[in-house]
Amino acid sequence: MAPEIRQFEFAVPEVDTLRFLPGQFVSLSETLQDKKVTRAYSIASLPAGNRFSICLNRVEGGLFSPHLFALEPGGAIDMKGPLGVFVWKQPKADSVLVATGTGVVPYRPMLLEALQAGAAEQFTLIYGTRHEENLIYVNEFRTLEQQYPNFRFIPTVTRPTAQWSGATGRVQPLVRAAIGDRRDLHLYACGLKEMVDSVREIGKELGFDRKQIVFEKYD
Repeated sequence: MAPEIRQFEFAVPEVDTLRFLPGQFVSLSETLQDKKVTRAYSIASLPAGNRFSICLNRVEGGLFSPHLFALEPGGAIDMKGPLGVFVWKQPKADSVLVATGTGVVPYRPMLLEALQAGAAEQFTLIYGTRHEENLIYVNEFRTLEQQYPNFRFIPTVTRPTAQWSGATGRVQPLVRAAIGDRRDLHLYACGLKEMVDSVREIGKELGFDRKQIVFEKYD
């Protein structure tokens, strides 16, 4: 998908249909270095029989991600779930979705499900990384933006090359601009704690009720 970022596809042989809501995650476990290690990963795909995908980066010095990166086709791993409540708040409303890094993963199935079902709400996805080469699903999001007038995609990078023509800098100023004078939006944030907490503070500062803010932290 990008340097040190891969998408993995798994099948769950015990079931014919794996049921989950877009935005949920699975919990994977393996015994590594004589201890059980468990990690949660957002599902990157829509429901499709008993298959699902995840997308993650290899963590330098980590235990679990290097193990996954070393798996060969046909390899197996223990799974629990699907789990989680980072899903569309009902009823849906016009929404600003904020992600950094692989925090964008749950938005892929969430947006595919909503847009393909004919949702009328306006969705704005603000997605930040350090380098443009680490933006994942970017071509897919751009295609969705062309197909659906109610979807806007704003990728931004903090360390752009001379070839980058999109937004630059952190996501926070773009969040404020996307919200503008609106106070009836839903605000979603997914990524590392620092960004998520910052976006939550922006929402609170602008007068959003806590029920309007949906978040999930990756650390």
